Amino acid sequence: MIKETAKALLGIEPDHAEEKAGLAQSTTFSSLEQKQLPHQRNVKEGDNLQDVVSKHIEQATFVSKMSLILSWLSSSVIVVGGILPYVPQYREINRTDNAEGFSTHVCLALLAANTLRILFWFGHPFEIPLLVQSVVMILTMFAMLELCVRVKQKNSIVPVKSRYFLDFEWHYFWKWTDFISYIECWATFTVIMGCLMYFLIQVPIFVELMGFAALLIEATLALPQFTFNYKKKSTKGMSVNMVLMWLIGDVYKTSYFVVRNAPIQFLVCGVVQVCLDLLILYQVYLYRKHPYHKLYQRKI
Repeated sequence: MIKETAKALLGIEPDHAEEKAGLAQSTTFSSLEQKQLPHQRNVKEGDNLQDVVSKHIEQATFVSKMSLILSWLSSSVIVVGGILPYVPQYREINRTDNAEGFSTHVCLALLAANTLRILFWFGHPFEIPLLVQSVVMILTMFAMLELCVRVKQKNSIVPVKSRYFLDFEWHYFWKWTDFISYIECWATFTVIMGCLMYFLIQVPIFVELMGFAALLIEATLALPQFTFNYKKKSTKGMSVNMVLMWLIGDVYKTSYFVVRNAPIQFLVCGVVQVCLDLLILYQVYLYRKHPYHKLYQRKI
């Protein structure tokens, strides 16, 4: 009774007093919630930001690992890929006991080119895998030379006069009858060019010219084989698989030079090598039906 009288004096109708009281309470709670919501929203946004950052870090780590693996694989291919084409040729010579189809001047070109490339590295450092490739290639060429000399000595029916590097007979250059002569020739060449690089390493023009010379010789390494085939009008004894692997390796190597921003000498070398590989493959097709090829086979 007293509450109703008080409500009447305050002008509040009895039926709506409780609704207004509930509305006031809800307004108070909503204002409190609004005060609390920004803090809660910031907490949620912070959690989402941390998740996004952590995902980006995981993705960046994965990409970095994949890039490292691919870089390691490409470098390994560069180091080992250069010698793979000579595996089928080595096996062919070893199987047939006949080294007449392989030009040892290919070994001469690669020994000179890779020796100059190693010396070029001291004046103009480039990627380590390319340096290691040169060392591996030199060892491979010596293995090929040793096999060719051994097979030719084994197949010589009529005794021939021994020819040595220290005889200094220009007519028999790179036609020696013992393997040690080839090592002596390479060692002499290395010492002479090493001394020149030592005294002229501060001359940029000389260093760049040595780099061009190294890669130009390497670019024309297929030229002795091309000339050898042209003189015989035959590709008998030459491993076609070797040339195909030359082509695949040279295309890959040229692409590697472009991606790695290697010195321009390397790119020019790769393009020339690809062209010569294609020319030798054309010889394989051309001399396949050549009449002199059949005559050559009968003589063998």
